[in-house]
Parts: sequence; structure tokens; C-alpha cells
Amino acid sequence: MKLLITGTGGYIGSIASRAFLRSGHEVIGVDACYRGYEEPQELLQEEFGRERFRFHKADIKDCAADIMRDDPGIDAVVHFAAYCNVGESEKDPALYFNNNVGAVTALMDAMKNAGIGKLVFSSTCATYGDPQYVPIDEKHPLGECASPYGESKLLAERVIKWYSRLFELKCVTLRYFNICGASDDARFGDSKKPSFHLMQNAVRASLGLGKFKLNFTEVDTPDKSPIRDYINVEDLADAHVAALRFLEKGGSSEIFNLGTGLGNSVFEIIEKVEQITGANFEKSVGERRQGDARAAVADNRKAKEMLGWEPRRDLEQSVKTLYQWYQNRPQGWSR
Repeated sequence: MKLLITGTGGYIGSIASRAFLRSGHEVIGVDACYRGYEEPQELLQEEFGRERFRFHKADIKDCAADIMRDDPGIDAVVHFAAYCNVGESEKDPALYFNNNVGAVTALMDAMKNAGIGKLVFSSTCATYGDPQYVPIDEKHPLGECASPYGESKLLAERVIKWYSRLFELKCVTLRYFNICGASDDARFGDSKKPSFHLMQNAVRASLGLGKFKLNFTEVDTPDKSPIRDYINVEDLADAHVAALRFLEKGGSSEIFNLGTGLGNSVFEIIEKVEQITGANFEKSVGERRQGDARAAVADNRKAKEMLGWEPRRDLEQSVKTLYQWYQNRPQGWSR
């Protein structure tokens, strides 16, 4: 299939694009490189050739209709491009609503006009708000989101729902839990400095690449730190390939949770990083976050049953690939 993928210069988008390319698809990438990078996209071109992967340095809000007109025959769209820093969204909510909701609206309208009827959408478990129960299944109420980021993703899901209903577009929405790891060969990874992700920052600290700060609020768990579901980024990428296959076979619009179904506390992740890397790094206390949920763990049975997807990589593999990624590229992508 010929795919339009947004956010191909980002952490998840670049690794997932590689998974789609390895599965035999042709990819047209789009990334404005406000937060993404040109280098991973150039590596994809080196690995798969410019005929299989080509990219536009542009904002999808401005270029979706033009790309679909100038490059006919696109079969499906995979949308990763979004801002995802919870703290930043609280300081500048307009940035998040304009980008995360505005991009989806422009994309869905362009798809409608071009007659493209399949979408795989990158969403988040933040749409559930403070969990009422764990593990969280897809029937969990969509509560009061704890941040403008979560709200922007929920609004984007609602835009997609209306376009799907009115114009017979089919969409698989994937709600991620906590993402970790680098590509299996450590060639692609998280380049944010600092990252938004606990494990990434702990591994960087183990290599002396940054100071580690504890930012959580104490909660009612055995070690007083929040419990989260940590899913490897390659497993996440595999789920997107499975989601597209599901649509190819005539699947209907569906929502799936992507997580391991297992929970680990903040301190357990830090202990795992120190155990695997052999480093004992300093942990300072940063600004405490408000409203941290006690636990957020996925019920992933629906994805297993309907997509035939199974997370295969464990925490140890995630730590090891991150360690190698940061060893190879201490400062991440440079451009």
C-alpha cells in the first residue's frame, strides 16, 4: 500500500515508518521538523531508497490537500504528528489545541476530499483521565483529562469520529500507555533532551548525560510512587502495522489500548535501569506533579484478539536498546 505518514522525523513516527517499510509499504513522510528531525528520515531513505520513502518538510495542516492531489493513489494515512509535553500544554494550551486538533481536522478534510478512507491514529491513555479502575479497558469512561494535552487528543478523536460517521472513513485509534526503548538495532531512538519519558531520562542519567529528577506525587502504592504500563516502541510500531492490516481486511473503526498489561512503579523502573547499566546515579527531587494517578495499566486483550498483536519485548530489552542508542548518539539527532 501507498501510505501518507505524518511525524516521520519523531521518535515513534520514524520507528513505525521503518516497520511499515519493512512490511513492504511505500511511504510518503511529512514532518515540519518543529520537534522532529531530518536525520532519521534520511536514514530511512538510505535503507529503503527514495522511491520507497520520500518526505516533505512541511506542516501537515498546510500541505495535506496538496500532497494528496500531487501524489495520487494514497491508500491510507497514519497520523503521528502531535505535541505531547504535558507540562508545556499546561503553560500554552493554545499551542496544543491549534496543533493537535487543528492538524487532525485539516487531515480528515483532505482525506474526505481525496477519497482516502483509511486512517491509523496515534492517541493516548491520557484521554481516560484519572482511572476509575485498572487495568483500563476501552470501555473505561473518558473522564476529565488531567492536562490540555490529553484533552487535545480526546478532541482530535471526536473530530475523527464525526468524519468517520459522516463520510464513511474507517479509523483505528491506538491509545498508548508509557513508551520506552529504542529500535531493536539502536539506530533510531528518542532525541528529546530531556525526554518526557521516565526510562529514557534514567538511562541518560546512567551515562552521565543529564541530571535525574523525581517529579511524581506520592500515591497509595507499596513504594509510594505511581505505577505505569511501559511498552516498547518497537512493539508499538508493530501494532500500527497490524492496525493497518486490520483495515485492509475490511475492519471497522475501532479503538485499541496499547500496553503490556503489566505495571511497574517509578522506583522499580529506576532500579531496573541501575541494575542493567551498573550505574548508581544521583536522584534529585524536582517539581512535584499535581493529580498523578495511582496506577494506569492497560487491558490489551482487545488488541490481542482483534489485531493479532502481542507485545514481545520486556523492560530489560528496552533499557538495553536505550543504553546503546544514547551511547551512540549522546545528543540524539543533531538536525
